[in-house]
Amino acid sequence: MAECEELVESGGAEEVPRVVAALAGILERVAERNDAAAAAELSAVAAPAASAFRATTKPGISVRAYMARIARFAGCSPACYVVAYVYLDRLLRRGRRLALAVDSYSVHRLLITAVLAAVKFMDDICYNNAYFAKVGGISLVEMNYLEVDFLFGVGFDLNVAPETFADYCAVLQSELLCAEAPPPPLRLQHCCLSDDDAGAGCSAQQQLAA
Repeated sequence: MAECEELVESGGAEEVPRVVAALAGILERVAERNDAAAAAELSAVAAPAASAFRATTKPGISVRAYMARIARFAGCSPACYVVAYVYLDRLLRRGRRLALAVDSYSVHRLLITAVLAAVKFMDDICYNNAYFAKVGGISLVEMNYLEVDFLFGVGFDLNVAPETFADYCAVLQSELLCAEAPPPPLRLQHCCLSDDDAGAGCSAQQQLAA
């Protein structure tokens, strides 16, 4: 549990929480991988299934910058980002039949909605949907719709057991270690959530890479 405490430390006023950097790194890499896969299969596969989370154009802000914006203005506890990660994984596990994937068209809406759901479940005091809509750069109507769609998508399964929280903390901590460690010579360093990962902590999160 020590790694969880270190991961969810708030940090200074101008410092992005470590958990935010870790989650941004994972989702950015997964989105890039799915973008590449979609481009490679474009000629052989029909257009992606319609989803409330899929934008018609790619947002002009990077995943890392978007996460930093949420962290700056949402005012939620760092633990909410771990819970949001759990919710995203649950949504994608249940949404495989709908071909819902994390890519450049969906990752931003998925993020703001997952954080909103986590904040409401975890924190005693939080901003309302109108505020989160402004933070996320979407309309209030869209924020409300995405929230409802997200809750049905996870089957209203919002409780996160301490053991599950610790497992996802471990994955995020591994992501930080991968990002902070200098790359070894003549060897590619793969972090969690890749199709080839064999670590026990990574195996539980494979759905985000699907």
